[in-house]
Formats: sequence, structure tokens, C-alpha cells
Amino acid sequence: MPRVVFLLIPQVHLLDVAGPAQVFSTADDLGHPHTLTYVAEDDEVATVQGLTLRAETSWPSLTPDDLVIVPGWRGPTRPASQQALRHLREHHASGGTVASVCAGADALGRAGLLDGRRCTTHHAVQDELARLYPRAVVVKDRLYIEDDRIVTSAGVASGTDMALHLITTRHGPYAAGQVARAMLVHTHRDGTAEQISPLLRWRSHVDDTVHRIQDLIEVRFTERLPLSLLAEAAGCSERTVTRLFSQATGLTPLAYQTALRLERAEHLLGRGATVETAARAVGFVDARMLRRLRARTAPSAGR
Repeated sequence: MPRVVFLLIPQVHLLDVAGPAQVFSTADDLGHPHTLTYVAEDDEVATVQGLTLRAETSWPSLTPDDLVIVPGWRGPTRPASQQALRHLREHHASGGTVASVCAGADALGRAGLLDGRRCTTHHAVQDELARLYPRAVVVKDRLYIEDDRIVTSAGVASGTDMALHLITTRHGPYAAGQVARAMLVHTHRDGTAEQISPLLRWRSHVDDTVHRIQDLIEVRFTERLPLSLLAEAAGCSERTVTRLFSQATGLTPLAYQTALRLERAEHLLGRGATVETAARAVGFVDARMLRRLRARTAPSAGR
């Protein structure tokens, strides 16, 4: 069972912890198990909002499948300890993912994990992050960014977006959609986050028929899905499927399926897969289609 470890710093922002924690807890309820652990220097941690949190004072053993999240805090306060920074470095070096919310990016910077990597943080402290860590590539006005298993987010509510992104990459877009709907959160923010999931971008509508079609595509996006199959699942004609889907999302069902395949392929490539392996894993016949799609989207992705 993957473990999600929250490193709590005194004067931590409650929502920076609670948002991502709720995402992973809800995922657990829906059949995607996670163990949530909270660690700190002391067993009680004061939040900005006045609620005291309980935490473990010793770190658990971690595997590459585990995730460490550093929520943001209000300064000035004592920085993360050298021991905590060492844990962050070692976890990433072993193949694990390290994430931050808001000012939590400072801990990643102190650990040297932002050097040479794209990152973001709350707009109020973006310039300060760039000044403190000149080797980091601070990208402004983004909800979240992932670069080589380092995930940073803008803060407060964007921590939830980041956590949904991590659910998508680990369990697929259908799982993320289940979590978002269970939490009653908006599945569409805006287009400023480069890593925002296609599911989160095109799930903001209220058409139940199209949601059912998307559910099917998301579960079976690696398969060939003829329009007749989608129409049968939706209980309407093929023409109606195309019309309703286009009205709700601006896409054809095939274009939506292709976007899901491309997102999953990019994740596999980021984990070291070859283009050929990634292409076949997501349902393309060979690597040529994946190469063409990546080349087509490269300018908008800033590649």
C-alpha cells in the first residue's frame, strides 16, 4: 500500500494539508489504497488557523512508490531540519516523488531538489523563491508543475489540483474523476497549469450522458472504442453521441481518448519508458502516431 507522508512545519496552513490529504483519503475509500502519515520535529504542530495537529516524530521506511508532501506555512518560522531535508533528498534519489504546496517549495529548495528543475509556488512568494534558489527555474502563474518527480504547486486550493494530478498519473483519469466527484470539487480550473489533466480540463460540464461516455473511455482508453460501442453504452444513436460530446467538451470522443493516451504516454516517458514502449502501452499501434502527437503539441507545452 503506497504511503503519503506529510512533513509538517510549525505554522502550517491547514488547507495546504487538508486538501491533498482529503484527495488521497477519498481515493482510499474508492479502492485506491493509501496510508497517510504525518511527521514533524515535535508531536504537536500549530497551524496558522489555530488548530493543533498531531504528528509522528520519526520517519517511516519509504519505497519509491511512496510520496512525500511538504505543505506551506506562514513565516517567519524555523525551516525544515537538516534531518528532514536529508529524508527528502534520499527519497527522491531512491526513485520516489516529492511534492510541495505553496511555501513548502522552500524546503525542496533547501534540500537542493529544485536545482535545474522547473517549479512554481504561490504568486506572493515566487520572486523570493527565485532569489533564494537561483538554480531553480521558477515558472510564474501556474497551478502546479511536475519535473523529474518533483511536483510543486501554487498553494491553498491548488494543492487539491496537484493531488488530483498525482492520482491521475498513479491510478488513471477515471480514478481522479471519481475522487473529484466524491469531493464535489470543480474538475476544471483554467488552462494555466501545463500539467492539468485532460479529465480535469473537459469534465466541467453537467451532461450526465457525456459523463457516462467519458467514464467508459477513461476505463478503456487503451482499447479500440468504436462509436457504436459508445452509443450502446449511452443508450442513444451514434450521431447523438457525437453531437452531445462536442457540445459538452468541444471534442470528438476519439479526440478525448487520444488526449488521455497522450497524457499517459508522457507520464511513462517521464518514468524512463521508450517511445515505442509507451506508445504500445497506451494503445497506439506503433510509435509513429505518438511522435506525431508530441510534435504537434510541443509548442503549446513550451518544449
